[in-house]
Amino acid sequence: MTHPHLHPEVARITARIIERSRQRRTAYLALVNTAATRARGADRMGCANLAHAVAGSPLDDRFKIVAERAPNIGIVTAYNDMLSAHTPMKNYPDLIKEEARKHGATAQVAGGVPAMCDGVTQGTTGMELSLFSRDVIAMSTAVALSHDMFDAALLLGVCDKIVPGLLIGALHFGHLPTVFVPAGPMPSGLSNKEKAKTRELAAQGLVGRAELLASEIKSYHAPGTCTFYGTANSNQMLLEAMGLHVPGTAFVAPGGDLREELTRESARTVLGIIKSKRYAPIGHVVDERAIVNAMVALLATGGSTNHLIHWVAVAHSAGITVDWNDFSDLSSVVPTLTHVYPNGSADVNQFQAAGGTGLVIRELLDAGLMHADVLTVRAGGIREYTREPYLSGAALAWADAGDSKDESIVRGVAKPFSASGGLKLLQGNIGRSVIKVSSVPDERRVIEAPARVFDSQQGLLDAFDAGELEKDVICVVRWQGPQANGMPELHKLTPPLAVLQGKGYRVALVTDGRMSGASGKVPAAIHVSPEAAAGGPLARVRDGDVIRLDALSGELNVLVAADQWAARTIDSMPLALRQNDSQGMGRELFANMRRSALTAEEGALSWI
Repeated sequence: MTHPHLHPEVARITARIIERSRQRRTAYLALVNTAATRARGADRMGCANLAHAVAGSPLDDRFKIVAERAPNIGIVTAYNDMLSAHTPMKNYPDLIKEEARKHGATAQVAGGVPAMCDGVTQGTTGMELSLFSRDVIAMSTAVALSHDMFDAALLLGVCDKIVPGLLIGALHFGHLPTVFVPAGPMPSGLSNKEKAKTRELAAQGLVGRAELLASEIKSYHAPGTCTFYGTANSNQMLLEAMGLHVPGTAFVAPGGDLREELTRESARTVLGIIKSKRYAPIGHVVDERAIVNAMVALLATGGSTNHLIHWVAVAHSAGITVDWNDFSDLSSVVPTLTHVYPNGSADVNQFQAAGGTGLVIRELLDAGLMHADVLTVRAGGIREYTREPYLSGAALAWADAGDSKDESIVRGVAKPFSASGGLKLLQGNIGRSVIKVSSVPDERRVIEAPARVFDSQQGLLDAFDAGELEKDVICVVRWQGPQANGMPELHKLTPPLAVLQGKGYRVALVTDGRMSGASGKVPAAIHVSPEAAAGGPLARVRDGDVIRLDALSGELNVLVAADQWAARTIDSMPLALRQNDSQGMGRELFANMRRSALTAEEGALSWI
């Protein structure tokens, strides 16, 4: 039933998603409901299977699982020491097990999933494994949960591909009540603005490696999530908006009593669903309305462009079909409520202090821009996510987020930073693309300039170093899509392009690759689909072609006569490049994923 206060455009878009998805969603829910009606895992299992399942558990836990038929939580963890955001999770399983025992239940680590740090692999060949690591994480989550003796699941993860991968995997076990458990951001270090400035100076050769390294270490300096509003922190915003967290837990700092109590509360929350017999499996929580709520939250906060890929894949895993038209149409009515770096100067700690996720969700709900009548992991529904947690003595409590404490960071719907969302769909004879406009100055949203075509990131960097780009130019970087080389992020290109823009040149980037949540002030038309390697029009562009990128009208065109454009041959990916982009650093293992990958707009899915 549609909420009577719901904005008519949000209602219209939701209705068309429901209609478009009807057949697949019905089939998905049939699987979920069938799985939910089975006997509990320990009762279904053969004796040898069950003996294996509990052999590693303490004797008391074995007794609870087998004799007392107590609820058993499966923990899937993405802990490792390579991601600062995941380092605090090392001891989470012990806390969860301890809390479960307090409530007459048990918990087992069902499995771990790989979790790569894009900050480590950025600009290296390892980055070409990044996008498809999402699908590996999804498969690893499925392997963990395939032990099939769990009454619920807790998913421990934060960062870029990890949360979408965990979520995709969990949705294939949609009968399980499931709660996500984050770790929170690291303390604020060197400001993001200062960090970006040092990178630009390094790109110009004005500071050396020692100065650059010192800057980076001051920026990334402690356990916790990176403090800019990139993909990792966008993940957390979206999970709050979908009701899959303990409310308000996204941006509470690691360590300390509050974070520990929130982690324990995740166990209490998922056990509360089981013990109250409230039917809230993740396959029903993540419905069309929840997906729209996530999309709205992404747009209102100028979140990561990666989610125009990832949340399409998440929706698909729940039997729901969304596309970039849905994002674009929502963006036209969803206001921008936050200015967090790279969209502003504040970091997520300042955002949290100013009102955080609770303020944003409350404002969107009150304006009818989010569905209020949704199922969440909490009995109180999505309104619980408008509040902030705190400790009252030793106990958890929540208070309304209140008004903004700093309107330069977060605002209400009545006085937004912009009347529309932070993402824009671009279309034209080059294909379909997206641009993150929330961080692009108004005067840079329309760029018309000659193209310079590159077959790799390094080609652009070499041209910059040689002084060949000191002019108005739109840099086209192709062969960067899912089928070509796994669609790496291209942040290495941001500093040189920012330098050129700073010198007054009109510059932009057009690519079938990704830039993600850290997309900055340089206009970047990314995710161009179909990609060049699939015979997309990007492979027709030539040096000197005038390109018009218009983020106001949504245009991305090569200004060439239609008959001339149609007659052009489509370049093939150079053989040497194809060989280089498939050999070494484990890339051979991902060859089948590249071959079977769908377009970026279809979620770059590699499993169908």
